[in-house]
Amino acid sequence: MARRVLVLGLTGSIGMGKTTVGRQLESMGAKLCSADAIVHRLMGEGGGAVEIIAKQFPKSRKGNAIDRKELGAIVFNDKEKLKQLEAILHPLVIAEENRFIEQQTRMGARMVVMDIPLLYETNGQKRCDYVLVVSAPGFLQRQRVMKRPGMTEEKFRRILASQMPDRAKRKHADFVVSTGLGRGYSFRQAATFIKGIR
Repeated sequence: MARRVLVLGLTGSIGMGKTTVGRQLESMGAKLCSADAIVHRLMGEGGGAVEIIAKQFPKSRKGNAIDRKELGAIVFNDKEKLKQLEAILHPLVIAEENRFIEQQTRMGARMVVMDIPLLYETNGQKRCDYVLVVSAPGFLQRQRVMKRPGMTEEKFRRILASQMPDRAKRKHADFVVSTGLGRGYSFRQAATFIKGIR
């Protein structure tokens, strides 16, 4: 019988450095599963969500894939349409995440890291043994986000409004990694946490 793998939830608001910390955890031997990467596959060429999304949002279809930019324009200012999209995607993403955990368990992995931006917003913490929240000062978060291609003040505000506030995430976390003092500092924090739970 395969030994149960430890499941670590990794989350944080936009621009907090979650991707960097995820890579650092991976370098320590954890197996990383990215919810964003799953969504890209589901909506990519021949992806499992293409037909369902295209039926709900026909204009978003581009060949045998979903045009993510077009889809974003459709749901960005419409909360009801965004909820419809989430109702399609969330169950499919969770199913893929569960398959990943099962696969890694069979392969003998000791720890998997579930990189889920909306972990708390979707109650994903209930599927994790521990939750690590990545955080940074607000001014630094804003600097990072505004450097992204196509980002605007309005888009940034809307993204923040759709996410649980950073302070609330930190309050609920088992551990917080600060990325405001450089990668070396965040790496040492993450390593300390991993050592403690192992």
